[in-house]
Amino acid sequence: MLHLKPLLLTTALLLPIYGHSALANSPQAGNQNGQLDDSQAQAASVLDKLHISAANADWDNYFSLFSPDAGFIGTDASEYWNMVEFEQYARATKGWTYQSSSRRLVQHGDVIVFDELLDSQSYGLGRGTGTLVKTEQGWQILQYSLSFPIPNALAPRITDQIKLYRKKQPAELNKSVPKSN
Repeated sequence: MLHLKPLLLTTALLLPIYGHSALANSPQAGNQNGQLDDSQAQAASVLDKLHISAANADWDNYFSLFSPDAGFIGTDASEYWNMVEFEQYARATKGWTYQSSSRRLVQHGDVIVFDELLDSQSYGLGRGTGTLVKTEQGWQILQYSLSFPIPNALAPRITDQIKLYRKKQPAELNKSVPKSN
């Protein structure tokens, strides 16, 4: 069984190193020419199914795309869920819609790291990053992280708002959030 923490480290190390080799401006990005090999096409299909299943609140199909030991990192600093926790959260919702407008896939053996820009009617621009692993069942998501890319010009104002918000929260709500230096 694969373990989440070593593959998260793999994702962090491989994406900056190899990410440039898989850039294209379509949801089906692959090699330098934008072409996907069979393995990458299968992995991209998993991500497409993920977004379709979430939009339809088809939770059985959605969670079948994840490895049982997967993790989901949400946009709030407190949102780091294993699949049991994330499934409890998701099943209580009517779903969410994110459409991939561009995607990078970088394969390293039986691991693919990815990042994708997402469009959402609710939130606008988002970013999904993560790791897929090849299993006996095919490609499965081992880790998915959803974030909102902040333009550098807006970052000081937004991070100041986050700091102020955190100061106003009860101490117990900030315990799970890493403190900045």
